[in-house]
Amino acid sequence: MPTTPSTRPETGQEPAGLPVHRPPAADLARAAGEFLAPSAPVRLGDVVPAPESVAEDPAADFTLPADAVIRVSAGAAARDVAGHLAELLRPATGCPLPVTGLPPAGADRLTLTLTGVTAGAGTEAAGDAVTAAPATGGNARTIAGTDPADDLGDEGYRLDVTPAEVRITAGTAAGLFHGVQTLRQLLPAAVESPTPVDARWVVPGGVIVDRPRFPYRGAMLDVARHFFTVADVLRVIDHLARYKLNHLHLHLTDDQGWRIAVDSWPALAGVGGATEVGGGPGGHYTTADYRRIVRHAARRHVTVVPEIDLPGHTNSALVAYPELAPGKVAPPPYTGTEVGFSYVDPADERTYDFVDDVLGEVAALTPGPWLHIGGDEAFKVRGAAYTGFVERTQRIVAATGKTVIGWHQIAPAAHAAGRVLQWWGTNGDDPEIAESVRRGARLILSPGNHAYLDMKYAPDTPIGHDWAGLIDVRRAYDWDPGAHLTGVPAEAVLGVEAPLWTESVTTLAEVEFMLFPRLPALAELAWSPRATHDWAGFRDRLAGHGPRWSTAGITFHRSPEVPWPVEPTDGDRGPSRRIPTQPGPDAAETPAPTAATTDG
Repeated sequence: MPTTPSTRPETGQEPAGLPVHRPPAADLARAAGEFLAPSAPVRLGDVVPAPESVAEDPAADFTLPADAVIRVSAGAAARDVAGHLAELLRPATGCPLPVTGLPPAGADRLTLTLTGVTAGAGTEAAGDAVTAAPATGGNARTIAGTDPADDLGDEGYRLDVTPAEVRITAGTAAGLFHGVQTLRQLLPAAVESPTPVDARWVVPGGVIVDRPRFPYRGAMLDVARHFFTVADVLRVIDHLARYKLNHLHLHLTDDQGWRIAVDSWPALAGVGGATEVGGGPGGHYTTADYRRIVRHAARRHVTVVPEIDLPGHTNSALVAYPELAPGKVAPPPYTGTEVGFSYVDPADERTYDFVDDVLGEVAALTPGPWLHIGGDEAFKVRGAAYTGFVERTQRIVAATGKTVIGWHQIAPAAHAAGRVLQWWGTNGDDPEIAESVRRGARLILSPGNHAYLDMKYAPDTPIGHDWAGLIDVRRAYDWDPGAHLTGVPAEAVLGVEAPLWTESVTTLAEVEFMLFPRLPALAELAWSPRATHDWAGFRDRLAGHGPRWSTAGITFHRSPEVPWPVEPTDGDRGPSRRIPTQPGPDAAETPAPTAATTDG
């Protein structure tokens, strides 16, 4: 199996030719030096996801000086974003990057600036939270109908780059954070190095005004089929944040394992969490572990969406508590990959005590607004038995103060206020879902043939499935969430989520291999205006991220449809990435237990 990034050898520095970082004494000659220096190695429009509006100014590049300072508006949340920027830049640049304050920017503005000490002095004294006018000249791309003076909303930002400073302006700390991710991409790829690099750290000049198309932009990690450590999950969160995704859906329970501790039902984790696909040791998150995940996500403006899959996909719970099973007999632990055979007894009141306790505890641990109840592939619970169970579970979720999300199979159940259906079909004509939307449901789109990241890239991809087809990068990119489902208006679409099921995915390196480079494609669909959607342009922008991932030690699939730049090699083994291998015979299919059927 591949080694994880923590054990892989470093991938080396960026290709030769980057200018050498100026010594501090050269700051006295800033104007002359900038005039003679080569242009920025990254263009302002090379960002992924594509910004709403870009106006390049090649005469306004900013070069990071050795005495650079990060100044930020008052407030703990804004200051935390500034600290995050410093954490991103310090390892590669070697700059101390102290974080200092700016005067308050006004009730609706937060500001973060990156300047030299001399350049920043005047900026701090001025205390002006309103950014400079857009740059003119150069290669400008502005989206029709966009006014940079518009409200930036809950997550939008404006980034101004001049020779004197980089300035990010936003209405919220989330907007500042997204602006920081854009700034990160505008620096040379070597900025991803964990150790100092001799380089000229230059940011291309101009103005970006940006805000998201959809409020929900996420990915799902299945930690039930194979368990992933807290450290693995934190790294996945960082990958999401890099591309402005703001939700991590954790599939916490399934037939093969129960992954979260529940104090009132302790055997769920202790017994139900002790297995996984292929017979491995499994594992679970303690409440302290889960809180750590939630805190890490919150600092990156990512909301954790926990899923407790009900009424099916529950074999691990039935092993721990046979009283929940229809026959009150414990099934054997299951380590295969079949679906649809298990379910909790919908006719027993003890089942609803269980649902109430579990969802109540998980809700109390989760600050975000969502609770996901699964609801898919409950093939043994039919008709009124199924809809009755879902409707009662929806009421239990509402009593916790959360909003219910379920896979689209819950659509026949009565509508609950605010409920969200997660659609994973492969046919864009789904009358039942369109009717549910007319009744008030909103949708998260995860089409299996575009967004399922456990699908293979190509027939020879060593891990993954192909039941929904092969999903190369172009297929992940070439669809429109706002017009994908017949009879569903764009305003009913809450957003997009890219699920990664892990029946065949066993390590962090394999997770990354399946995420990259498709995750940025789906992130662009969720964030960027439809008018920016262009495969040829996206492919070229995406190619520049390969060296960034290599430098950061991120495993990725070198998709042949992307014109990746040539990178340094690791001996005779090609570019420095470990490609996953096919699972061994220990992951062979295990027959699923049989169970009775409950009809309505």
